[in-house]
Amino acid sequence: MKADFRFLFYQLLVSRTQLKRLATGAAQQNLSGQLIRAFKLPFPPLREQQAIACILGALDDKIELNRRRNRTLEAMARAIFQSWFVDFDPVRAKAAGRTPPGLSPEIAALFPDRFDDSPLGPIPKGWRVGTLGEVANNPRRGIDAKEIKSGTPYIALEHMPRRSIALADWTTADAIESNKFEFHRSEILFGKLRPYFHKVGIAPIDGVCSTDILVIVPKQPEWFGFCVGHFSSDAIIQHADRASTGTKMPRTNWNDLARFEVVIPKLEVAEAFTKQFKPMIDRIHQGIAESRTLAALRDTLLPKLISGELRVPDAERIVGRAV
Repeated sequence: MKADFRFLFYQLLVSRTQLKRLATGAAQQNLSGQLIRAFKLPFPPLREQQAIACILGALDDKIELNRRRNRTLEAMARAIFQSWFVDFDPVRAKAAGRTPPGLSPEIAALFPDRFDDSPLGPIPKGWRVGTLGEVANNPRRGIDAKEIKSGTPYIALEHMPRRSIALADWTTADAIESNKFEFHRSEILFGKLRPYFHKVGIAPIDGVCSTDILVIVPKQPEWFGFCVGHFSSDAIIQHADRASTGTKMPRTNWNDLARFEVVIPKLEVAEAFTKQFKPMIDRIHQGIAESRTLAALRDTLLPKLISGELRVPDAERIVGRAV
C-alpha cells in the first residue's frame, strides 16, 4: 500500500487520541515501536490521499503565510521604534545637515536637530529623562472566577510566545477556579513570572488572564506605540530580571517596571509613531483572527475527509471560499 507522506501526517493527527491511549509508563508515557507498527490506519487510493493532503495543506500554508507576515510586521515596527526612540536616527541625520531618510517632511519636522546632555547620555533637545510609570498604568481589574462568563477568552503564560507581541493562542475560562485579571483588546500583557522568558504581547481580544500577567495601559492613546516598544524591549526584560524576587519562581512587579528610566519624547512624536504602529498591529490581529478561523476549519474537515464522510470535491469548494 502506497501512502502520501502528507496524508500520513494528517492521519496521525486524527489518530493522536487513540495513540495516546496505547502509551505506557507512569511518570513519562511512551509508545513502543511494536505498538506503532501494529496500529492500523485506513488508506484510500493514493490519488485520493494526495487530494486530501492538498486540501488540508492549503489551509496550513495560508496559516503559515499569516505567521510570516506577522513576524515581518513586528520586525518593521521594532526597527522604527529603535530608530526613533533609542538610536535617535532622525535627530542624528538633522544634526548632520541631512534629511532623515524614510520620513515625510511633516514627521521629520517633529524631531529636533541637536542633542542635550542627560543622565542617560546625549538625548534629543526638548526631550527628557523620565520613567515608564509617567506614560503607562497597571489597572488591576481583578475578577472572581464565579463572575467570569462562559466562553470568555483566557490567556495564561503558556499561551504567550517568547519575544513576540503577537498573541495568537488562548483558551476559554470555563474551567477556571481562581481569580483572574480582566484585559481589553490592544492592552499590553507582560508576563511577570520568570520575566527572562520575555513574554510580552498585545491582546487581540477582550478577556481574562492569569494573575502572573501584568495588564499595562498607556495613560493617553498617543503613547500606545511608545509603551509597546519599551515594555517589549530587551532592556526592560533585563531590568525586570535583575529586580525580580524569588529563587525558584522569580517575579517582577509593576512598581519595578514603572521605575524604569527612558527618554520621553514630545507627545507629538509619540503620536506620530503610534499612527504608523497601530495599523501594523491591526493587520497582525487580522492575521491572527483569520488563522484561527482557518485552523478551526481544518480541524473540522480533517476527520471527515480521513473517514470518507466528506468527499474531496465538496471540501475543495469549502476551502476555496475560505482561502
